[in-house]
Amino acid sequence: MKNPLAQIPDFGQSIWLDYIKKSFIESGELKKLIDEDDLRGVTSNPAIFEEAIAHSDDYNDIINELAKTDLSTEDIFLKLAIADVQAAADLFKGVYEKTDALDGYVSLEVSPGLAQDTEGSIAEARSSWATLDRKNVMIKIPGTKEGIPAIKELISEGININVTLLFSLDRYRAVAEAYIEGLEARLAKGESIDNVASVASFFLSRVDTMVDPQLEEIIKTDSNRATPAKQLLGKVAIASARVAYHIYKEVFRSERFKALEAKGAKPQRLLWASTSVKNKAYDELMYLEALIGPETVDTVPKDTLAIYREKGHPASRLEDGLEDAQYVLYQLEDVVGLKLSDITQKLEEEGIEKFIKPFGSLMNVLAQKRQEAAV
Repeated sequence: MKNPLAQIPDFGQSIWLDYIKKSFIESGELKKLIDEDDLRGVTSNPAIFEEAIAHSDDYNDIINELAKTDLSTEDIFLKLAIADVQAAADLFKGVYEKTDALDGYVSLEVSPGLAQDTEGSIAEARSSWATLDRKNVMIKIPGTKEGIPAIKELISEGININVTLLFSLDRYRAVAEAYIEGLEARLAKGESIDNVASVASFFLSRVDTMVDPQLEEIIKTDSNRATPAKQLLGKVAIASARVAYHIYKEVFRSERFKALEAKGAKPQRLLWASTSVKNKAYDELMYLEALIGPETVDTVPKDTLAIYREKGHPASRLEDGLEDAQYVLYQLEDVVGLKLSDITQKLEEEGIEKFIKPFGSLMNVLAQKRQEAAV
């Protein structure tokens, strides 16, 4: 009998791992997850690479060799990251083929400093895509205002995109629109859209992490709003995700998208990100359990993956309680008085910073290792 983790795809959801590291790939551990747990992809980000490269000896020999070249520190990082992504993508080639290009993807993010630079994001995405030279990779582009035109352009060029750092429902709709416009532009050029793939990564736990303290302050200081505020604790992220899925169905079951689907287009699936619970008072599998449903992806940290394998209870729950979810968001804004758009804008700004900081730390570590190797 399949373990709980391996059962999740039976409900239409693909599990991707939010982790990558050279020794993890070379040891056979990643291959084991693919074979035994039906793992279907991998995502990475600057914080994950900072942890892998700066806090292990895995990369020292390669860094020592590259330090003898005239490559910049950032170019050395890209060489290391691209080698890991290529190796992981090769392991997922069978998944990619078996699922007819639906799954089997490994994601690499553009430099976090480009989150608000449209042209810079396009240029780096093109370069990384060409260097990776794998059909089953995705380039991660933040879903910022500046990221929207980059997403459209890159999709029109046939580059697979993982849209990251999504918190806002309005922004998610704009991202879905950009994907469709990119496909339409590609078709207009006479290019195939058969194997162009994209996911939209909707972040979860960070929403509750920001909202809950504000609700707790209201509970302590405002007796009129205390009761509704208390009822919203730990519920806003999941409610927002359920409403996002409602938007997904509306957009990707429209006549406009059906016309693209007839030419081979795949929907841009929603991907649930930031699924590890930050508040120890909550069930550690809260986000995973609530949001299992068809045509979705869940990217899961390594530790949470292990917990779900042992304790999970998979069932299709994503479409439960849409009206309740909409009511939660109504209560948040119209009764409690917290504006979701302000919260999500702040989360986006913080999210960019949370990737810039470890990336800067990684560049410093690499620069130091280069100096040591040159001595």
